Amino acid sequence: MKTLDDIPFSMLDLVAVRQGGSVADAIAIALRTARHVEALGFTRYWVAEHHNMAGIASSATAVLIGHIAGGTRRIRVGSGGIMLPNHAPLVVAEAFGTLAELYPGRIDLGLGRAPGTDGPTMRALRRDRIETEADFPRDVMELQHLLGPVQPGQRIIAMPGAGTEVPIWLLGSSLFSAQLAAELGLPYAFASHFAPRMMHQALDIYRTRFRPSDKLDQPYAIIGVPLIAAPTNDEAEFLASSTYQRIHGILTGDRTRLQPPTESYMAGLRPDEQAAIRNFLAVAAIGGPDTVRERLDKLVRDTGADEFMLVCDVFDPDLRLRSLDIAWDVKQGRT
Repeated sequence: MKTLDDIPFSMLDLVAVRQGGSVADAIAIALRTARHVEALGFTRYWVAEHHNMAGIASSATAVLIGHIAGGTRRIRVGSGGIMLPNHAPLVVAEAFGTLAELYPGRIDLGLGRAPGTDGPTMRALRRDRIETEADFPRDVMELQHLLGPVQPGQRIIAMPGAGTEVPIWLLGSSLFSAQLAAELGLPYAFASHFAPRMMHQALDIYRTRFRPSDKLDQPYAIIGVPLIAAPTNDEAEFLASSTYQRIHGILTGDRTRLQPPTESYMAGLRPDEQAAIRNFLAVAAIGGPDTVRERLDKLVRDTGADEFMLVCDVFDPDLRLRSLDIAWDVKQGRT
């Protein structure tokens, strides 16, 4: 049976723009964080594509991946994910093929089926293209083809891209991508950091329907885990109020920059609002070292996940690094 010590840690960064800070500040914090978790021993560092959101600076995802990969040495860097409806597969193959040539063996291509934005912004990204349910599987397989070896008679060749075999991950918050990842024999990441409701069902579908492929001989599943760690439960709860404010903004359509922590923030919300935030964070590890250990141990037992992708939205960059240090020490059994 797996234990916490067996579980690789990775990180997903939304590259939050903080209240009072700039986009340049957010990108600098992301690079500093990537270097820090690389030194700790994290496996990968992913950034997520979002558009038309004042508080998130990761819209040009491939550009940001190149910046972070260039500022680190070992850690894998990738997308969590590229929202495929927004892009032609050839453009994605060329961008990630270029990254793979620049940073061999270090680039991951995580793919999502949602647009990562609202309807009008999606139309601005792809003009009048109408998405159908059949597009995503077809586009994924086209990407596999473009990133694989050039075949005899192949007319469209990604250059760079062809032959780089950039690892493709399927991401999802429902059951669709779990089933597709199983059918194609690809690794899978479930977005339980914001949509935990279907986590167990998605993991079960992925594992039971998995077909070995030339990419993967057995299922491999990552789950997203919100993390706010501090020396005490009370301090962690205080720091988590920045995350609570962000989630409340998502739920009410009032997206803003990441806000500083606020004392007793949750107490000022209605019971239904509190419940919605708690549901959003159902798999979160928020607390002091003992609480974080208890939560992460339970996730290992309950999910059998192969890897944890931590999401850590602490307003103060130094306290964010401290939070990640505490989680790593918990994993190593040092606290």
